[in-house]
Amino acid sequence: MAAGKDIPVTGTTLPAPARKAAPTATLAAARRIGLAALGLALFLALWEALPRLGLVNPMLLPVPSVIPAAFWAEITSGAWATAVRASLGHYMIGLVLGSVLGLILGIATGMSQLAEDMTSWVVRVLRPIPGLAWVPFAIIWFGVSPSSAVFIIAIGVFWIVFFAAHGAIRGVDRDLIEVADAFGFRSARERLFKILLPAAMPGILVGVRTALGQAWMAVVAAEIFGVPGLGQRMIQASSLLATEIVVVYMLTMAALYGLLDTLFVAIQGWVLRWKA
Repeated sequence: MAAGKDIPVTGTTLPAPARKAAPTATLAAARRIGLAALGLALFLALWEALPRLGLVNPMLLPVPSVIPAAFWAEITSGAWATAVRASLGHYMIGLVLGSVLGLILGIATGMSQLAEDMTSWVVRVLRPIPGLAWVPFAIIWFGVSPSSAVFIIAIGVFWIVFFAAHGAIRGVDRDLIEVADAFGFRSARERLFKILLPAAMPGILVGVRTALGQAWMAVVAAEIFGVPGLGQRMIQASSLLATEIVVVYMLTMAALYGLLDTLFVAIQGWVLRWKA
């Protein structure tokens, strides 16, 4: 068959090179998946071998083959579901609270030079303080309670969303603002909702997605001091050298983050569908 000759396919004609490229792309994707699976299998095999060969104390690093049994024991006891519910509650409230506050202040300082000038030194003083440094105040103000966990999580999320929103608003093309003036969008409210927010939304959503992961890190930091949840359960297990249970909750957090990140990407695609 001559190169470049059209091939009819269910009423549609595709160039021959395009038909040849499709199987090649499929094979490349299958190869990547196969290599990823092989890498994971080798990692698990090495992990299993180290304790069994006596190179690592099994009390310090459990073999992966015991993780399913430990996971099932946590599920049947009800401890897993209780910890997940508690942590998801802290996580979602802290994430929403920190994101909303960061978004509001980030937009305000992005739109107003006066607001940025008034808050610049406050930001420089407070931003370098790690989230863990706020734990004593969280306990003093709220006690060892879910409110203290929400406070720590919200602080960690706030700064990420704040800088993302501020940078995204500041990065909007000035030509768009001039066009807005030409069309009569001169008030701050009209500029915000008609021009700035739509243009800045991709950058803001990138910040929120980053905050999803930061919030999970803050969950552990907030709960290791006794607030019920995944972090507390991990500390309880580690104090008993039940490291297989620690791994169960580490993997639980990874799975929950993966699920939430996947859902957020879908929402992000829907919000930004106008860019397609």
